[in-house]
Amino acid sequence: MKLQEIKKQLEAQAPIIYAENWDNVGLLVGRAEQEVNRVMIALDATDSVIAQCIENKIDLLITHHPMIFSSMKRVTDMDFIGRRILQLVEHHIAYYAMHTNYDVCVMNDVAADYLQLQAEDVLEPVMEENMGIGKVGTLPKEISVEELAQKVKNKFAASNVLVTGDPQNRVKRVAVSTGAGKSMVDLAIQKKAQVLITGDIDHHSAIDALAQGLQIIDAGHFGTEHFMVEKTYRYLKEKNGENLAVFQAKEKDPFTYIE
Repeated sequence: MKLQEIKKQLEAQAPIIYAENWDNVGLLVGRAEQEVNRVMIALDATDSVIAQCIENKIDLLITHHPMIFSSMKRVTDMDFIGRRILQLVEHHIAYYAMHTNYDVCVMNDVAADYLQLQAEDVLEPVMEENMGIGKVGTLPKEISVEELAQKVKNKFAASNVLVTGDPQNRVKRVAVSTGAGKSMVDLAIQKKAQVLITGDIDHHSAIDALAQGLQIIDAGHFGTEHFMVEKTYRYLKEKNGENLAVFQAKEKDPFTYIE
């Protein structure tokens, strides 16, 4: 099928209009009329992922995080981003990214469902009051932060989970924002969340949040977002069946946790 057809499917699920202004999403490398038979999905377009694309004769790579983010004045083999783009072009691999538009339309709804949040509200509205980054709601019953952290680890298949404050505190009102959630701390406090589930929280943000009554469960950037790969895989298979071969890239958290 044509790449343009797959592009329409992806944008029906996560319209580009919902992407943040600073983001870079959509078709970043390739031709809209390119024929696509084999697709690979990954969180990041790393050297390893691109090597897997080449090995599996992939026609289209789809990632969550855009490989091309900052402006580029030249594409050469003198830097790692340029080398990756050249590899894609040389092997006729198109490249599509869906980032904050996917967060708004899919990612955080799935995360809230994993946690069984009820009476959900958006943490940071985007364009419409009921659409935005992050979710806040109530758990079916009050549980300890430790129990919630274990649930996060299991549901998100995270390799490591960090908790601030007393793990035995009982909580019911929960905020979740996948990926890097530092900017969501104040919003979670405003929404009266007792705990924020996210990734990439730094030392000072954790201390300041705790001082204002907000505990943090940090399951990492990779840990809170990698389920995007499986969800997109299932979506494309449901849409296209045997007409499209879809692969999930082999990836791992860039951090190794020493116990």
